[in-house]
Amino acid sequence: MNFHGKQRRGLALAALAALAGACTPGSTPASHPEAGSSAAAPVAVPDAPWRTAGSEAAGQEPATDSPPVLIRGAKLYLGDGTAIARGHVLLLGGKIRSVGPGDGEAPAGARVVDAAGQFVTPGLIDVHSHLGVYPLPAVKAHDDGNEAVDPVTAGVRALDGFWPQDPSIERAVAGGVTTLQVLPGSANLIGGRTVTLKLRRASTGRAMHFAGAPDGLKMACGENPKRVHGDKGRAPQTRMGNIAGQRAAFLGARRLIDEWDSWRRSEAHRQDKAARDGARYLGEQKERDDRERACREGDGDACRALEGKKPPEAPEPSEPALPPRRDLLLETLAGVLEGRLLLHVHCYRADDMADVLALADEVGVKVRAFHHALEAYKLRGELARRGVAVATWADWWGFKMEALDGIPENLALIEAAAGRAVVHSDSEEGIRRLNQEASKGLGSGLRAGLALTEEGAMRWITENPAWVLGVEERVGTLAVGKDADVVVWDADPFSVYARAALVFVDGLERYDAAHPGAPWSDFEAGADEPPLKKPEPVAAPGARSADGGGEKKP
Repeated sequence: MNFHGKQRRGLALAALAALAGACTPGSTPASHPEAGSSAAAPVAVPDAPWRTAGSEAAGQEPATDSPPVLIRGAKLYLGDGTAIARGHVLLLGGKIRSVGPGDGEAPAGARVVDAAGQFVTPGLIDVHSHLGVYPLPAVKAHDDGNEAVDPVTAGVRALDGFWPQDPSIERAVAGGVTTLQVLPGSANLIGGRTVTLKLRRASTGRAMHFAGAPDGLKMACGENPKRVHGDKGRAPQTRMGNIAGQRAAFLGARRLIDEWDSWRRSEAHRQDKAARDGARYLGEQKERDDRERACREGDGDACRALEGKKPPEAPEPSEPALPPRRDLLLETLAGVLEGRLLLHVHCYRADDMADVLALADEVGVKVRAFHHALEAYKLRGELARRGVAVATWADWWGFKMEALDGIPENLALIEAAAGRAVVHSDSEEGIRRLNQEASKGLGSGLRAGLALTEEGAMRWITENPAWVLGVEERVGTLAVGKDADVVVWDADPFSVYARAALVFVDGLERYDAAHPGAPWSDFEAGADEPPLKKPEPVAAPGARSADGGGEKKP
C-alpha cells in the first residue's frame, strides 16, 4: 500500500473512531432502516438545545434533609378536597412519611408539635408573583420585571432579574406560602420565562429553585401590550396586533423546529453513510490483507485473487453542516410548542381568552392557565373541557376597562363547572393572606347558593396551583412521599383571625411566629434595632452658645 492509500485508510479509521466516540450514553440515536448495514456504527446526532436542557435554574438547589417532626392533634386539611378532624403528620428527610387520623408514632429523637385545637394544611402555592423582580422597596432601581423594549421578549428569564433579598419573601412565608412562580410582567405580548421557587433563605435565586419544576412562559393579551407599545408608536396598537404578533412569533418557532429536525435528519444520514462506507472499506481492506498474507505464505489461490486488483479506496471524510443558529427567543417558544414549558396567559376578558384559545389551536400550543381572568365565568364550561386552569383574585375588579365585568363569584363558578380554580396574588401584600382570599371566594359562592365546602376551597391554594406549575406529584396535598411543605395555623385558615404559627419547607422550620429570628433580607438587617442616641454637641472653650448668649458653662 502506497503512502496516500495508508493516509486515506488512517482518515477512515479516525472517522470511524470519532463516530463511535460520539455515541455516548444518553445521546439520541437516529434510526435509518434504509441504510441497512448491521456493520455500520450507531449514529448519534445532537438534539435541539430546548430538548436537552431542563430549567434554566437547575443545578444549584441544596440537598434536602430534615430531622423528624411529628405534628399531632390538629385538624388536617389534606388539600385534595378532604379533611381529617384530628390527625397527625410526620415529617422526615424532607418528605411526609405518615399522615392520618390519631396521634401517630414519634420516631426516636423526634420533635413533637402538640397542635391540639390548631389546623394543618399543605404549604400554600402562589402561581402569580413578581416578588424579587419588583421587590421592596418599590423604587425604579428595582424595576426588573418588564423588558418593555420589544413586544416579544421570550428569550428573557425572570430568574435573571430575581433579587433573593426582597423582604417580601419572608413575609410571604409568614403567610403560609412555601412555593411560588415568579413571572415577568405583562407589558409585552410574550414577556419571557417564568421560574418556580421554594421559599427558603438563600443568596441566589438558583438556590431557591424548585428542583424538577418545569419553567413556564408568560404571555399577555388585552390592554397592557397595546398600551405600552402603542404609546411608543409601534405595534401592537390594537387587539388585532396583539394576536398577529403572537401568531408570528410562534410560526417563527415552528420553522426553527423544522430546521432543527431537517438538520438532524441530514446529519444522521451523513454520519450513517460515513459509517457504512468506512465499514465497507475496512472489510475490503481486511480481506485484501488476509489474501496478501496468505499469498506470502505460498497460497496460490490467494495470489491469483490479487492479480489485477487495486487496493480498496478509502472513503473521503465528510464535513458536517453547521446546525441552525442559536436563537433564545425562538428556542423558548419551541419549548412551549413541544410542551416542555408551560404557557401562562395574562387575560381579563372572555373574548380575549377565546381569541388566545383559537390561536393556541392554530399554532399548536396548550394553555396551562389564564391568569387574572375576571371574565372566566363566561367561558367556564369551555375552560373546564379543555383543562385550562383559572388563576384569579377573590374580588379585584374595576381598576381598568377590561376589569369592569369581574364578579366575586368567579372562583366559585369555575369550581362548580368542574374547572380548576386557583387563587393567586399578583401582589406583595396579597400573597400574605392567600387563605383569606380563598375564604372570600368561598363566601361569595356560598351566598350565591353554590354547593361548596371549605375542604374543596382549600384546593384553590394547594392542589390546583401545584398542577398549574407542573409540580402536583411533589406538593399541594398532605400525602405520604410528598415534599414536607406544611403549615400549622393557630385558627381555622378560613378565618380572618388565622395566622401561620409554624411553616415547614422540605421538612425544615422556616418560620415560627412565636420565635421570629433575624430577618432573611440583609436589606432589613438591623432595622429593628433602636437608633443610636445622637451625642450632645460639646462647645470649644470660649465659644458662644447657640442662642447667642455668653460662654457655655461646664
